[in-house]
Amino acid sequence: MRILVMTGFWLLGALRLAGEDLGPTTPSTPELARAAFRRFQALEGTWDGKSTKGWAESLRYQSIAAGSTVLETSLDAHPGEAMATTFYLDGDRLLLTHYCVAKNQPRLEATAFADGGRTVVFTFKDGANIPTRDRGHMDKAVFTFEAADRVRSRWTWYQDGKEKWFEEILQTRKP
Repeated sequence: MRILVMTGFWLLGALRLAGEDLGPTTPSTPELARAAFRRFQALEGTWDGKSTKGWAESLRYQSIAAGSTVLETSLDAHPGEAMATTFYLDGDRLLLTHYCVAKNQPRLEATAFADGGRTVVFTFKDGANIPTRDRGHMDKAVFTFEAADRVRSRWTWYQDGKEKWFEEILQTRKP
């Protein structure tokens, strides 16, 4: 029943993230997935990030593995720790794997797009070191490409049967 409800939800074309309406959305297509991957490739370089949690970080985007993967490295978000997120195409699907300080690696799939593809919604698919769905992990990420030098990401956390908004990070490209 839940799958049917979610399918109907996506067909209605609207998505809410922690109380925020993203407006009309489109389910993922191979064309939207490939276009979004090209947007991630265009982020190559160094960035500054500011979180709604009050911290600042340095980020680096780099194409690796013959251009098949974009590696985002996040430094300084947690004292003495670095995190990484990879973005890659798996056939016609755009996926990300987040290597988290929570010592797990959730894998999320781009399931919806908004604003003509400028906003990409990733939802939890599976992950490593997440023995049950209720083990705490990053569960949803929404990336909005606001300009060539400005990206906003919003992340949710899932634990004990509940999803909650976690943080928003505004990223600006360093000159």
